[in-house]
Amino acid sequence: MNKQQQHNDFYREHKIGVGVMGATGAVGQSFMWMLHDHPWFEVKRVMASEKRVGRNYGEDVHWILPMEIPPAILDYTIESFDVAAMKRDGIQIVFSALPTHAAQTAERELIEAGMYVFSNAAALRYDEHVPILIPEANIDHLRWIEAQGYPDKGFGITNANCSTTGLAVAMAPLMKYGVRDLVVSTYQSVSGAGHPGLSALDITNNVIPFIDQEEEKMTEEFRKILSVDFDIFPYCVRVPVMFGHLESVWVEFEQEVDLDRIITDWHESSQGLEHLPSTPLRPIEYETQRDLPQAKQAFYGFPQGMVVYTGRLKRQGHRIGFNLLVNNVIKGAAGGSIQNAEAFVARYLDA
Repeated sequence: MNKQQQHNDFYREHKIGVGVMGATGAVGQSFMWMLHDHPWFEVKRVMASEKRVGRNYGEDVHWILPMEIPPAILDYTIESFDVAAMKRDGIQIVFSALPTHAAQTAERELIEAGMYVFSNAAALRYDEHVPILIPEANIDHLRWIEAQGYPDKGFGITNANCSTTGLAVAMAPLMKYGVRDLVVSTYQSVSGAGHPGLSALDITNNVIPFIDQEEEKMTEEFRKILSVDFDIFPYCVRVPVMFGHLESVWVEFEQEVDLDRIITDWHESSQGLEHLPSTPLRPIEYETQRDLPQAKQAFYGFPQGMVVYTGRLKRQGHRIGFNLLVNNVIKGAAGGSIQNAEAFVARYLDA
Protein backbone atom coordinates (compact mmCIF):
# COMPACT_ATOMS: atom_id res chain seq x y z
CA MET A 1 0.00 0.00 0.00
CA ASN A 2 1.48 3.38 -1.02
CA LYS A 3 1.67 6.45 1.19
CA GLN A 4 -1.27 8.24 -0.42
CA GLN A 5 -3.51 5.19 0.01
CA GLN A 6 -2.51 4.94 3.68
CA HIS A 7 -3.48 8.58 4.20
CA ASN A 8 -6.72 8.17 2.26
CA ASP A 9 -7.73 5.11 4.29
CA PHE A 10 -7.08 6.95 7.56
CA TYR A 11 -8.81 10.20 6.63
CA ARG A 12 -11.81 8.40 5.17
CA GLU A 13 -12.69 7.66 8.79
CA HIS A 14 -11.12 10.77 10.32
CA LYS A 15 -11.67 13.61 7.85
CA ILE A 16 -10.30 17.01 8.79
CA GLY A 17 -13.01 19.66 9.09
CA VAL A 18 -12.29 22.84 7.14
CA GLY A 19 -13.90 26.21 6.48
CA VAL A 20 -14.08 28.12 3.20
CA MET A 21 -14.16 31.94 3.20
CA GLY A 22 -15.36 33.78 0.12
CA ALA A 23 -17.09 30.64 -1.12
CA THR A 24 -19.29 32.19 -3.82
CA GLY A 25 -16.68 33.88 -6.03
CA ALA A 26 -14.76 32.24 -8.88
CA VAL A 27 -11.98 30.94 -6.61
CA GLY A 28 -14.43 30.13 -3.80
CA GLN A 29 -16.43 27.98 -6.22
CA SER A 30 -13.20 26.22 -7.18
CA PHE A 31 -12.53 25.47 -3.51
CA MET A 32 -16.03 24.08 -3.09
CA TRP A 33 -15.78 21.97 -6.25
CA MET A 34 -12.40 20.48 -5.29
CA LEU A 35 -13.32 19.88 -1.64
CA HIS A 36 -16.74 18.29 -2.14
CA ASP A 37 -15.26 14.78 -2.46
CA HIS A 38 -11.76 15.35 -1.10
CA PRO A 39 -10.30 12.22 0.55
CA TRP A 40 -8.79 14.11 3.53
CA PHE A 41 -10.92 17.24 4.07
CA GLU A 42 -14.59 17.87 4.79
CA VAL A 43 -16.19 21.32 4.50
CA LYS A 44 -17.82 22.22 7.83
CA ARG A 45 -18.49 25.93 7.32
CA VAL A 46 -19.18 27.92 4.15
CA MET A 47 -18.71 31.68 4.47
CA ALA A 48 -19.41 34.65 2.21
CA SER A 49 -20.35 38.32 2.50
CA GLU A 50 -22.85 39.37 5.15
CA LYS A 51 -25.58 39.99 2.57
CA ARG A 52 -25.49 36.28 1.68
CA VAL A 53 -25.58 34.90 5.24
CA GLY A 54 -28.46 32.51 5.83
CA ARG A 55 -28.99 31.78 2.16
CA ASN A 56 -28.78 28.36 0.53
CA TYR A 57 -25.48 27.96 -1.34
CA GLY A 58 -26.95 26.19 -4.36
CA GLU A 59 -29.62 28.84 -4.83
CA ASP A 60 -27.41 31.86 -4.14
CA VAL A 61 -24.19 31.11 -6.02
CA HIS A 62 -23.85 32.19 -9.66
CA TRP A 63 -21.93 29.09 -10.80
CA ILE A 64 -19.37 29.89 -13.51
CA LEU A 65 -17.13 26.80 -13.58
CA PRO A 66 -17.37 24.68 -16.75
CA MET A 67 -18.87 21.68 -14.98
CA GLU A 68 -22.11 21.12 -13.13
CA ILE A 69 -22.28 22.21 -9.52
CA PRO A 70 -21.78 19.11 -7.33
CA PRO A 71 -25.05 18.02 -5.67
CA ALA A 72 -23.15 17.53 -2.40
CA ILE A 73 -22.65 21.30 -1.98
CA LEU A 74 -26.10 22.52 -2.97
CA ASP A 75 -27.62 22.48 0.50
CA TYR A 76 -24.92 24.23 2.50
CA THR A 77 -26.16 27.29 4.38
CA ILE A 78 -23.92 30.31 3.94
CA GLU A 79 -22.68 31.44 7.35
CA SER A 80 -20.93 34.47 8.77
CA PHE A 81 -17.28 34.90 9.62
CA ASP A 82 -17.20 33.80 13.26
CA VAL A 83 -13.95 32.53 14.73
CA ALA A 84 -15.56 31.22 17.91
CA ALA A 85 -18.17 29.30 15.90
CA MET A 86 -15.46 27.78 13.73
CA LYS A 87 -13.66 26.57 16.81
CA ARG A 88 -16.87 25.07 18.18
CA ASP A 89 -17.26 23.25 14.85
CA GLY A 90 -13.81 21.73 15.29
CA ILE A 91 -12.33 23.67 12.38
CA GLN A 92 -8.63 24.46 12.44
CA ILE A 93 -7.84 24.68 8.71
CA VAL A 94 -9.46 27.56 6.83
CA PHE A 95 -9.23 28.19 3.08
CA SER A 96 -9.48 31.83 2.06
CA ALA A 97 -10.77 33.12 -1.26
CA LEU A 98 -11.36 36.59 0.17
CA PRO A 99 -10.44 39.76 -1.70
CA THR A 100 -7.25 41.27 -0.35
CA HIS A 101 -8.89 44.13 1.55
CA ALA A 102 -11.11 41.71 3.51
CA ALA A 103 -8.32 39.18 3.99
CA GLN A 104 -6.08 41.77 5.66
CA THR A 105 -8.22 41.64 8.80
CA ALA A 106 -9.92 38.25 8.70
CA GLU A 107 -6.87 36.09 8.00
CA ARG A 108 -4.77 37.74 10.69
CA GLU A 109 -7.61 37.33 13.19
CA LEU A 110 -7.78 33.62 12.42
CA ILE A 111 -4.02 33.17 12.80
CA GLU A 112 -4.08 35.08 16.09
CA ALA A 113 -6.77 32.64 17.25
CA GLY A 114 -4.47 29.70 16.54
CA MET A 115 -5.93 28.59 13.21
CA TYR A 116 -4.17 27.45 10.05
CA VAL A 117 -4.95 29.70 7.09
CA PHE A 118 -4.34 28.63 3.50
CA SER A 119 -4.95 31.71 1.43
CA ASN A 120 -5.34 32.67 -2.19
CA ALA A 121 -5.30 36.37 -1.24
CA ALA A 122 -2.27 38.65 -1.38
CA ALA A 123 -2.71 40.01 2.17
CA LEU A 124 -0.03 37.83 3.79
CA ARG A 125 2.21 37.06 0.81
CA TYR A 126 4.93 39.53 1.59
CA ASP A 127 5.13 38.97 5.35
CA GLU A 128 8.62 37.80 6.25
CA HIS A 129 7.85 34.32 7.59
CA VAL A 130 4.79 33.55 5.44
CA PRO A 131 5.71 31.20 2.59
CA ILE A 132 4.33 31.65 -0.89
CA LEU A 133 4.19 27.91 -1.26
CA ILE A 134 4.16 25.92 -4.49
CA PRO A 135 5.04 22.33 -3.53
CA GLU A 136 6.65 21.51 -6.88
CA ALA A 137 8.90 24.59 -6.58
CA ASN A 138 9.72 25.27 -2.92
CA ILE A 139 8.34 22.58 -0.60
CA ASP A 140 11.18 23.31 1.83
CA HIS A 141 9.54 26.69 2.59
CA LEU A 142 6.77 24.80 4.40
CA ARG A 143 8.97 24.86 7.48
CA TRP A 144 8.58 28.65 7.66
CA ILE A 145 5.41 28.05 9.67
CA GLU A 146 7.68 27.16 12.59
CA ALA A 147 9.07 30.71 12.50
CA GLN A 148 5.45 31.89 12.82
CA GLY A 149 5.17 29.91 16.06
CA TYR A 150 3.70 26.58 14.94
CA PRO A 151 2.76 24.28 16.70
CA ASP A 152 2.01 26.63 19.60
CA LYS A 153 0.42 29.28 17.38
CA GLY A 154 -1.58 29.58 14.19
CA PHE A 155 0.03 30.31 10.85
CA GLY A 156 -0.63 31.49 7.31
CA ILE A 157 0.47 29.93 4.03
CA THR A 158 -0.34 31.59 0.73
CA ASN A 159 -0.25 30.41 -2.82
CA ALA A 160 1.18 32.68 -5.50
CA ASN A 161 -0.60 34.93 -7.91
CA CYS A 162 -2.03 32.71 -10.68
CA SER A 163 0.35 33.83 -13.43
CA THR A 164 3.35 33.51 -11.11
CA THR A 165 2.35 29.95 -10.22
CA GLY A 166 2.60 28.63 -13.77
CA LEU A 167 5.93 30.35 -14.31
CA ALA A 168 7.42 29.07 -11.03
CA VAL A 169 6.28 25.48 -11.66
CA ALA A 170 7.82 25.46 -15.14
CA MET A 171 11.06 27.17 -14.09
CA ALA A 172 11.73 25.33 -10.81
CA PRO A 173 13.22 22.19 -12.42
CA LEU A 174 15.49 24.38 -14.58
CA MET A 175 16.99 26.59 -11.89
CA LYS A 176 19.95 24.21 -11.53
CA TYR A 177 21.31 25.52 -14.85
CA GLY A 178 21.61 29.06 -13.48
CA VAL A 179 19.47 31.90 -14.81
CA ARG A 180 20.82 35.26 -15.97
CA ASP A 181 17.42 36.81 -16.63
CA LEU A 182 13.89 35.97 -17.68
CA VAL A 183 11.38 37.62 -20.01
CA VAL A 184 7.70 36.65 -19.76
CA SER A 185 4.52 37.80 -21.50
CA THR A 186 1.16 36.57 -20.23
CA TYR A 187 -2.21 36.18 -21.94
CA GLN A 188 -4.60 35.97 -19.02
CA SER A 189 -8.22 34.84 -18.98
CA VAL A 190 -11.08 36.99 -17.74
CA SER A 191 -11.81 34.69 -14.77
CA GLY A 192 -8.53 35.93 -13.32
CA ALA A 193 -10.26 39.25 -12.69
CA GLY A 194 -12.70 37.53 -10.31
CA HIS A 195 -16.48 37.42 -10.40
CA PRO A 196 -18.00 39.80 -11.14
CA GLY A 197 -14.98 41.09 -13.01
CA LEU A 198 -14.50 42.89 -16.29
CA SER A 199 -17.43 44.30 -18.19
CA ALA A 200 -18.24 42.33 -21.33
CA LEU A 201 -18.17 45.66 -23.17
CA ASP A 202 -14.51 46.07 -22.20
CA ILE A 203 -13.18 42.61 -23.07
CA THR A 204 -15.37 41.30 -25.93
CA ASN A 205 -13.38 41.38 -29.21
CA ASN A 206 -10.61 43.11 -27.31
CA VAL A 207 -7.26 42.59 -25.62
CA ILE A 208 -6.30 44.77 -22.66
CA PRO A 209 -2.51 45.24 -22.29
CA PHE A 210 -2.54 46.15 -18.60
CA ILE A 211 -3.51 44.31 -15.40
CA ASP A 212 -3.04 46.43 -12.30
CA GLN A 213 -0.10 45.30 -10.14
CA GLU A 214 0.20 41.97 -12.00
CA GLU A 215 3.69 42.57 -13.35
CA GLU A 216 4.98 43.74 -9.97
CA LYS A 217 3.46 40.66 -8.29
CA MET A 218 5.10 38.30 -10.78
CA THR A 219 8.52 39.78 -10.13
CA GLU A 220 8.35 39.98 -6.35
CA GLU A 221 6.61 36.65 -5.81
CA PHE A 222 8.82 34.68 -8.20
CA ARG A 223 11.91 35.96 -6.41
CA LYS A 224 10.52 35.00 -3.00
CA ILE A 225 9.36 31.55 -4.10
CA LEU A 226 12.64 30.51 -5.71
CA SER A 227 15.00 32.68 -3.60
CA VAL A 228 16.55 34.47 -6.59
CA ASP A 229 17.34 38.06 -7.48
CA PHE A 230 17.97 38.07 -11.23
CA ASP A 231 16.10 40.44 -13.55
CA ILE A 232 12.57 39.52 -14.62
CA PHE A 233 10.85 41.43 -17.42
CA PRO A 234 7.07 40.79 -17.46
CA TYR A 235 4.21 42.09 -19.57
CA CYS A 236 0.69 41.00 -18.55
CA VAL A 237 -2.27 41.13 -20.92
CA ARG A 238 -5.98 40.28 -20.45
CA VAL A 239 -7.52 38.28 -23.30
CA PRO A 240 -11.15 37.28 -24.00
CA VAL A 241 -11.08 33.63 -22.92
CA MET A 242 -12.84 32.32 -19.82
CA PHE A 243 -10.21 30.13 -18.14
CA GLY A 244 -6.49 29.50 -18.45
CA HIS A 245 -3.46 31.78 -18.50
CA LEU A 246 -1.06 31.28 -21.40
CA GLU A 247 2.49 32.60 -21.02
CA SER A 248 5.47 32.94 -23.36
CA VAL A 249 8.87 32.78 -21.69
CA TRP A 250 12.40 33.58 -22.80
CA VAL A 251 15.23 32.67 -20.42
CA GLU A 252 18.99 33.02 -20.63
CA PHE A 253 20.82 30.30 -18.72
CA GLU A 254 24.37 30.45 -17.40
CA GLN A 255 25.01 26.94 -18.72
CA GLU A 256 24.51 25.39 -22.15
CA VAL A 257 21.29 23.39 -21.85
CA ASP A 258 20.06 20.65 -24.17
CA LEU A 259 16.40 21.03 -25.14
CA ASP A 260 15.65 17.34 -24.67
CA ARG A 261 17.12 17.58 -21.17
CA ILE A 262 14.65 20.36 -20.32
CA ILE A 263 11.71 18.20 -21.41
CA THR A 264 13.02 15.35 -19.27
CA ASP A 265 13.40 17.71 -16.32
CA TRP A 266 9.78 18.81 -16.71
CA HIS A 267 8.52 15.25 -16.90
CA GLU A 268 10.48 14.26 -13.79
CA SER A 269 9.39 17.25 -11.71
CA SER A 270 7.02 15.60 -9.21
CA GLN A 271 9.48 16.20 -6.31
CA GLY A 272 8.18 13.10 -4.52
CA LEU A 273 4.77 14.70 -3.96
CA GLU A 274 2.70 11.88 -5.45
CA HIS A 275 1.23 11.08 -2.03
CA LEU A 276 -0.65 14.39 -2.02
CA PRO A 277 -4.15 13.89 -3.52
CA SER A 278 -4.04 17.11 -5.55
CA THR A 279 -0.62 16.50 -7.12
CA PRO A 280 -0.65 15.02 -10.65
CA LEU A 281 1.65 12.09 -11.33
CA ARG A 282 3.29 14.40 -13.87
CA PRO A 283 2.79 18.05 -12.78
CA ILE A 284 4.28 19.41 -16.02
CA GLU A 285 3.27 17.97 -19.39
CA TYR A 286 5.22 18.95 -22.50
CA GLU A 287 3.11 19.20 -25.67
CA THR A 288 4.90 18.23 -28.88
CA GLN A 289 2.17 19.53 -31.20
CA ARG A 290 3.35 22.94 -32.35
CA ASP A 291 0.06 24.81 -31.73
CA LEU A 292 -0.22 23.65 -28.10
CA PRO A 293 -0.76 24.38 -25.26
CA GLN A 294 -4.05 26.22 -25.65
CA ALA A 295 -6.48 27.73 -23.16
CA LYS A 296 -9.03 24.99 -23.89
CA GLN A 297 -6.72 22.60 -22.00
CA ALA A 298 -7.14 24.49 -18.72
CA PHE A 299 -9.25 21.73 -17.12
CA TYR A 300 -7.39 18.82 -18.71
CA GLY A 301 -5.29 16.38 -16.71
CA PHE A 302 -5.89 14.67 -13.38
CA PRO A 303 -6.67 16.13 -10.95
CA GLN A 304 -8.45 18.43 -13.37
CA GLY A 305 -6.79 21.80 -13.71
CA MET A 306 -3.67 20.93 -11.69
CA VAL A 307 -1.30 20.18 -14.59
CA VAL A 308 0.89 22.93 -16.05
CA TYR A 309 1.30 22.42 -19.81
CA THR A 310 4.40 23.54 -21.69
CA GLY A 311 5.18 23.62 -25.40
CA ARG A 312 7.02 25.24 -28.32
CA LEU A 313 10.43 24.80 -26.70
CA LYS A 314 13.12 26.36 -28.88
CA ARG A 315 16.52 28.01 -28.88
CA GLN A 316 17.17 31.44 -30.38
CA GLY A 317 20.53 33.08 -29.93
CA HIS A 318 21.57 32.84 -26.29
CA ARG A 319 18.01 32.28 -25.09
CA ILE A 320 15.63 29.36 -24.73
CA GLY A 321 11.93 30.01 -25.17
CA PHE A 322 8.74 28.10 -24.42
CA ASN A 323 5.03 28.55 -23.82
CA LEU A 324 3.10 27.42 -20.77
CA LEU A 325 -0.52 27.15 -19.71
CA VAL A 326 -1.79 27.24 -16.12
CA ASN A 327 -5.38 26.94 -14.90
CA ASN A 328 -5.74 30.22 -13.03
CA VAL A 329 -8.63 29.23 -10.72
CA ILE A 330 -7.42 25.69 -9.93
CA LYS A 331 -3.63 25.22 -9.89
CA GLY A 332 -3.13 29.00 -9.80
CA ALA A 333 -5.61 29.52 -6.96
CA ALA A 334 -7.89 27.12 -5.04
CA GLY A 335 -6.16 23.91 -6.05
CA GLY A 336 -2.79 25.36 -5.11
CA SER A 337 -4.05 26.22 -1.61
CA ILE A 338 -5.58 22.76 -1.16
CA GLN A 339 -2.32 21.15 -2.28
CA ASN A 340 -0.47 23.33 0.26
CA ALA A 341 -2.79 22.14 3.02
CA GLU A 342 -2.19 18.54 1.97
CA ALA A 343 1.56 19.12 2.16
CA PHE A 344 1.15 20.52 5.68
CA VAL A 345 -0.99 17.58 6.81
CA ALA A 346 1.41 15.04 5.32
CA ARG A 347 4.44 16.57 7.01
CA TYR A 348 3.07 17.72 10.37
CA LEU A 349 -0.10 15.71 11.00
CA ASP A 350 0.98 12.48 9.31
CA ALA A 351 -1.46 9.71 10.11
